[in-house]
Amino acid sequence: MEMKKVVTGAAALSGLAIFAQTANADEVVVQAGDTVSELALKYNTTIEAIQQANKLQNPDLIFVGQRLEVGSNSATASQPQQQTQATQSQAQVAQPAQQQTQQAQTQTTQPAQQQQSQQSQQQTQSTTTTSSSDAEASAKAWIANVESGGSYTAQNGQYYGKYQLTSSYLGGDYSPANQERVADNYVANRYGSWQAAKSFWLANGWY
Repeated sequence: MEMKKVVTGAAALSGLAIFAQTANADEVVVQAGDTVSELALKYNTTIEAIQQANKLQNPDLIFVGQRLEVGSNSATASQPQQQTQATQSQAQVAQPAQQQTQQAQTQTTQPAQQQQSQQSQQQTQSTTTTSSSDAEASAKAWIANVESGGSYTAQNGQYYGKYQLTSSYLGGDYSPANQERVADNYVANRYGSWQAAKSFWLANGWY
């Protein structure tokens, strides 16, 4: 009977956590003139919460049409999660000792063939990740070449540097490090990847 109460409580709190997170989350589309600080004030949240929820490298750099999750209070959202974790811990304590012993024995006696299979999968994932990184670097270098010939000092009207970004994006800092950082952030927010940015460039002649 005690175990049934613990499991039922865990399920109820899990549902509460999901409801709370869903209820607290709002999504807005960035309009001209919007800033993260204004959105934070409007939706009763913080700049840091919006930056963390949307993985923004630079909270001062958002784009018209970009979708941002706002109105999610990290302190409020984390409370149901903590309650759920506490309930799960209680359920684990209530788990029969015999079942825990069986699990430990199963893990200890895991066949060598299964371990080799896991190692093979890890190696495949590592190779895939490396290939993806190489493709990203290649697409980034291609864009830099067609935009400026790879020059950090190239200038064309209001566009400047290796990736031909506007001066407003660079914020007056034309150093190579800042150009790389701002370019990565711009592409990540607008296209999701350098490969997608390259595809857009090929279709439209700009990115």
